[in-house]
Amino acid sequence: MKTADGETSEAELSAESGSLSKAETAYRWIRRRIAEQTFEPGHKLVLAQIALELDTSVVPVREAIRRLEADGLVTFERNVGARVAMVDQSSYAQSMEAVAILEGAATAQALEFLTEDDLAEAEAINERMRSLLDDFDPTEFTRLNHEFHAALFRRCPNERLHSLVAVEWDRLAHLRNSTFSFVPERALGSVDEHARIVALIRARASADEIERVVRGHRSATLHSYQEAQAKTTEREEDKS
Repeated sequence: MKTADGETSEAELSAESGSLSKAETAYRWIRRRIAEQTFEPGHKLVLAQIALELDTSVVPVREAIRRLEADGLVTFERNVGARVAMVDQSSYAQSMEAVAILEGAATAQALEFLTEDDLAEAEAINERMRSLLDDFDPTEFTRLNHEFHAALFRRCPNERLHSLVAVEWDRLAHLRNSTFSFVPERALGSVDEHARIVALIRARASADEIERVVRGHRSATLHSYQEAQAKTTEREEDKS
């Protein structure tokens, strides 16, 4: 079973551990805990402790840490060791822009492989999101939002592109638990745009159009957030 962001769940990771390299297992295990904020920003990653938890040596854990450092999720300092990267607010816009581009491309590439079941699943998820609008839960809404998009691009044949989307999703989760906590008014527009995306896929719109619409959809959420932050800054400056 895959999680909302298309990554392997804890149960599946355990079941597949025999087929994964030890370094890959460690990488997924640590990254999952960063995404879930079990390991919060600044958390020290003790290699020996993680190795013990995973019943392995520190060598594959060290390799996993290097990969996570390249992903921007972990920092390493001499005489200090590895820590979960602190939140860099300026990185949020860059990650959102990256998700917009990568997810748009991944969805476009998945088009010819999508089934009726995939589209029905996406529509059902979107209806669950719509049902949350009256009694809004931003965290659950964000989780379902990831599930919706994953349903549309998970059949992307480009595995590298798929993994890049997952990395950026993890980075966003590290930076913001839920964007919709800051811009709840964006939720209705997001749900309506989801419905339009599925309708375009059903109407056999071109890959170029789907890529453009998905990218615009993600970018609209970023713009809403940026506008809200700008207004907050203005209010704080007026008070000072």
